[in-house]
Amino acid sequence: MSPAGTVAYIPDTASTRAYIGAWSVLSVLQYFAAEAAVIGAWAGPAPYSRSTGLISDLGALHCGIYDGRNVCSPLNWLMNASFVVQGLGMLLGALLLSSGLLCVAARRGVLVAPGHGARHRSPWWAAVAVRVLTAAAGAGTVVVGLVPEDAGSTLHFAGAVAYFLAGALALLVLGFLWLRQTPWAWFLLACGAVSLAALAVGAVTAMNVPLPGLLERLMAYPVTLGMAAAGLVVARRVHRHRARLRAAAYSAGG
Repeated sequence: MSPAGTVAYIPDTASTRAYIGAWSVLSVLQYFAAEAAVIGAWAGPAPYSRSTGLISDLGALHCGIYDGRNVCSPLNWLMNASFVVQGLGMLLGALLLSSGLLCVAARRGVLVAPGHGARHRSPWWAAVAVRVLTAAAGAGTVVVGLVPEDAGSTLHFAGAVAYFLAGALALLVLGFLWLRQTPWAWFLLACGAVSLAALAVGAVTAMNVPLPGLLERLMAYPVTLGMAAAGLVVARRVHRHRARLRAAAYSAGG
């Protein structure tokens, strides 16, 4: 029993809902394949460089000068579709991965009491915060895909900032939540810290740096990699639990 009288429980880590949620978050890795393909099709007067070219240039709808940069991305539709798919994966993960599951996903056999008692309140609300922040980051990157930079810069900029900021904060909170459960927590913390630091530099300098593409990727890539790592941790937990249940059912049937 929890201090408030609420029965602690072990969340269902073998449900189809959890399995789909984990793989939805892990699916954000498709972004890197899409980006590579779009860069390969770049048709600007100069080759595209990840160090100097902004990510959003790959999704620009028109060829020409935009904000002082000569952009031409024939596969802009693929880049924008990738943004949307990435955002939907995060939104679906935030919806399907319960707060209780996130509390114990990195360590088996842990009881959860939803929000009751000083011992349980902090982890529970930390997991809730992770889901809210992940959903906000996912919504932001969906906006980035639906509103390319040369179609609505204000909305596009707001969506990108939401992805960078909310995504980095989600990784930091989840990293602290899992700190004593898995070594992956340190990777999540590192990803969140690098993204947040790069975002701060970008805000202070207004992106007027020698390598703006590299700076933006230091904001974006750690969020994508951190989210994928979190999805992998949950997916492995769910997969192992489901495998044990199948083995037990087979043994019982035999």
